[in-house]
Amino acid sequence: MAAQREVSAWRPRVPGVVEVFHAHYTEYAYPMHVHDAWTLLIVDDGAVRYDLERHEHGTPHDTVSLLPPYVPHNGSPVSERGFRKRVLYLDLSRLDESLIGPAVDTPDLLDPVLRRRVGQLHTALAHAGDELEAESRLTLIAERLCGRLRPRLVAGAPRGDRPLAHRLRELLDTRVLEGIPLDEAARLVHAHPAHLVRAFSGAYGIAPHQYLMSRRVDRARRLLLDGQPPGDVATATGFYDQSHLTRHFKRLVGVPPGRYARAGHR
Repeated sequence: MAAQREVSAWRPRVPGVVEVFHAHYTEYAYPMHVHDAWTLLIVDDGAVRYDLERHEHGTPHDTVSLLPPYVPHNGSPVSERGFRKRVLYLDLSRLDESLIGPAVDTPDLLDPVLRRRVGQLHTALAHAGDELEAESRLTLIAERLCGRLRPRLVAGAPRGDRPLAHRLRELLDTRVLEGIPLDEAARLVHAHPAHLVRAFSGAYGIAPHQYLMSRRVDRARRLLLDGQPPGDVATATGFYDQSHLTRHFKRLVGVPPGRYARAGHR
């Protein structure tokens, strides 16, 4: 098999995320190296073996690997098929240094729920305009990682807090177009971000980012039926661009904005 090295990398507008890195490698091995950020790794195809603190580890199916900053590690494919991976590099604002020791001891976590959530986060990070969704998902991922590595430090899941959820809904309603970062919302209502997401989801049966996108799509529907073109509607309703509007509109309404507008003018 000919060697392949396909990579893409970007820095999203999400606090705490230093870099997103996707790669497909065959016949390539990383030498020993270090990062100054946490490495949150999932492998979609193939498998990786690596050494961390002189112990060999691997990435079987459903594993999430968390490699701590400042600790040397390497990496190589298990077979000639190579591997396809998705990586998030997170700074210490998301996971602090107290977790480095536990992560060295247990870097590979067999956790299908966590694995699915990390995949959903990568999907959100791939689309500009979905920063609130990405922040919410990352907050819950960090909480679950802490719970796996230091379970005694993480309290049980918070109970539904309807007044807190109502305050967040009021914030979202007043900032439908511009949106609001999760950390800012948490400061304004005096709650931990993870608690805030859970309280809102428990009270209303929908995550904060889903609520915000639903409000925007409702506005978009009315403007489309008024005859405005989808590109203008995207700008007027807080979406990043027309493709961003189309993705969320189709998911909620079942058809693209253009088709919806044409159906309304028969």
